[in-house]
Amino acid sequence: MKNKLKILLAIGAISIVLTGCFDTNKHEDMDHSNMNMEQSEKSSEATATPKEAWGDNKLTQTTPAVDGKEYTITAQASHLKVSNDKTLPVWTFNNSVPGPEIRVKVGDTVKIHLKNELEEPVSIHWHGYPVPNDMDGIPGVTQDAVVAGKSFTYEFKATVPGTYWYHSHQDSVNQVDKGLYGTLIVEDPNESYDRDYTLVLDEWMSSGSMNMNKESEGDSSSDGHNMGDMEGMDHSQMGHGQSESKESESMDHSNMNMGSMGGHDMSMYDVYTMNGKTGDAIDKLIVKEGDKVRIRLVNAGYITHTMHLHGHEFKVIASDGQPVNSPAVITDQGMSIAPGERYDIEFTANKPGNWLLEEHGTDDRVKNMRTVIAYEGVTTQTDTSNAKEKLPAFDLTNYGKQAQTKFTLDQKFDQDVLMDLNTEMKDGKMVYTINGKVFPDTDKIKVDKGEKVKVTFVNNSMMDDHPMHLHGHFFQVLSRNGKPLEGAPVIKDTLNVKPGEEYVVAFEADNPGDWMFHCHDLHHAADGMVTDVMYKGYKSNYTPDPTVGNKPE
Repeated sequence: MKNKLKILLAIGAISIVLTGCFDTNKHEDMDHSNMNMEQSEKSSEATATPKEAWGDNKLTQTTPAVDGKEYTITAQASHLKVSNDKTLPVWTFNNSVPGPEIRVKVGDTVKIHLKNELEEPVSIHWHGYPVPNDMDGIPGVTQDAVVAGKSFTYEFKATVPGTYWYHSHQDSVNQVDKGLYGTLIVEDPNESYDRDYTLVLDEWMSSGSMNMNKESEGDSSSDGHNMGDMEGMDHSQMGHGQSESKESESMDHSNMNMGSMGGHDMSMYDVYTMNGKTGDAIDKLIVKEGDKVRIRLVNAGYITHTMHLHGHEFKVIASDGQPVNSPAVITDQGMSIAPGERYDIEFTANKPGNWLLEEHGTDDRVKNMRTVIAYEGVTTQTDTSNAKEKLPAFDLTNYGKQAQTKFTLDQKFDQDVLMDLNTEMKDGKMVYTINGKVFPDTDKIKVDKGEKVKVTFVNNSMMDDHPMHLHGHFFQVLSRNGKPLEGAPVIKDTLNVKPGEEYVVAFEADNPGDWMFHCHDLHHAADGMVTDVMYKGYKSNYTPDPTVGNKPE
């Protein structure tokens, strides 16, 4: 009882602080539904803020982007109305979660001005995109985090088409959790779709006392307490994994280290969203009969989501932005999308009606991660959910047709690197290790430009998935559990390694710099599962400012 009282008192204190941190009247009814549902024919400037709105950049000296797209993205506190009866305090880019979709074409020079109106420093990392190292957005490694009232300009050439995303990499376990992310879509001039939708998957913490509906907003004496999502809490010590057990709901969470209890609890994330909305509030995807439709699925959260498209045959045409060779037509398979991963699907709208695209799983939370494929002019009832039905699992490693690749298992590599991934107790704390070490003491991968590097992932954690993400490079997946891949070449930047699994991947050191290599369950990264790929002889012009408080993870 004492522990429960302590928790309630702590939560009440957090709620009072939060009440003063957000302007609930300014943003409570903002509709974010159309921020990332733009079709490809619409101009990307629609979501960009003109540079003149806040003045010239004072921190960087870059040449004008004469042939591309220019955006201003402002980090600011706001509120996200996830449903008619639930509003959460969030951190946003341009007052939206997800932030504005940056949609450009191959060949464009992209120029993004980041302005910070938050009290905490922020940055932007271009997840999966091979930007120059000084544009990677890693505080203390490639740049200083942007402090309150300051700005920074990112500039790079859009060279590789596909579906990518961006997010803060400053204290990312907390800042991404609060909503600091958006999508980057680089269009291939050889591709054309009648409808091109982006769906960002995420999960949030909420409970009865965290309900920010109109009745409780502004009234700290009500049951709502204006708590929001406990956004003042430091999530970096939570020790989460992939288990969805609900046993912890009656436990003492005061130390937030779920790993020490023998299981990794994610049940506190009880609100699942697509593009910042949940359940019936999620916008329908409008199509008309005969349309060629592309849906880009991006997982910005910390839980793997298994998605199912009802009523249609479809193809998985890309993973992590990279095209799949000769994708086969499939139906009624569940696509597991791990944190940081992206999957693009394509289908022809040839079955008029109202069909679900929904998450599958046994947990009740999944029922709210769904949208409707709605045909224009069709008024039939939406088909019935079968979210708890077990479906055959889509297997990317045995899909599509083989093709010539850059790497093979039997070739000679310049380096052969082992990453033994594990969950361990060190000094009374649950940590996530690479070869028994935690960052910054993990062994660096030091390379010369042009080297070919083979990496073997072995997940020795009992319960935890580890979606491993390499900055600045793509890697090719060569084998899983000792068996060479049989389908199309699999090129990725984020690969989910489940407990007991072993993967062999390879990459070419073709982008000089200092790059992070880490688990994209950011709780795991914050508690140690990070290393670096460092180019020998690379010298950066950047010198960290010790007063900024850079937190690269």
